Amino acid sequence: MTDSNIHELKLLLDERHAQYNQPDFIEEDPIQIPHQFEEKADIEIAGFLTALIAWGKRSMIIKNANQLMDLMDRQPYQFVINANEKDWDRLANFKHRTFQPIDCITLIKSLKNVYTKHGGLEQIFSAGIAPTDIDVYHGLIHARNILTSIPDFPKRTHKHLANPAKGSAAKRINMFLRWMVRKDTRGVDFGIWKSISMSQLICPLDVHTGNVGRKLGILKRKQDNWKAASELTAFLRQLCPNDPVKYDFSLFGLGIYEDF
Repeated sequence: MTDSNIHELKLLLDERHAQYNQPDFIEEDPIQIPHQFEEKADIEIAGFLTALIAWGKRSMIIKNANQLMDLMDRQPYQFVINANEKDWDRLANFKHRTFQPIDCITLIKSLKNVYTKHGGLEQIFSAGIAPTDIDVYHGLIHARNILTSIPDFPKRTHKHLANPAKGSAAKRINMFLRWMVRKDTRGVDFGIWKSISMSQLICPLDVHTGNVGRKLGILKRKQDNWKAASELTAFLRQLCPNDPVKYDFSLFGLGIYEDF
């Protein structure tokens, strides 16, 4: 790709970023769920659980995530910390596609372990990332190891925690990290995590962003895996080294709203 082509592409992506990274975006996106809260731990937990079920129609994701927040009395942190066997019964019928009640209950128990013994979600992700790491790869693996470390963690629930060590693009977790880490003045992403650099984020890669990336010529790999997500983000770092994942808005908007 020539310098001229890269310049034209940057202009396109910057324009779409300005168009889609706006408060109106929140109304139709799962990020609206954590935006219902003000306390850091509530935002983190609501965001994490919402991200884990963020596949399929966005309207259904939002509906089910709101239902889960209702089941947690709209106090996700307090529910995670204080829930007992009686409280688990509330979740006995909650499901989203292949995300079943056993997965939900297990992961809430995991979150209790995270917040009572490991300092919270930000800590388990950031603890695995060295300042010299180019991206969050090791942080995702470290967090996953902590989350699955509670006794009797079901084998079936592992699939809901993406593993980049096995090649997963980890779209939903990378989306969650974008929500927590990115900080700008536009009011969509939260930017409440200070221990991870925006430059280390990996662009959330799904079928839409992957197809747009290939059509733009900035992604060559055919499979939507971790290597493809890394390749895509590496190009985006050329355009904006400090904040490459801001272009997630551009790629998503081109794919979803413009059917690029």
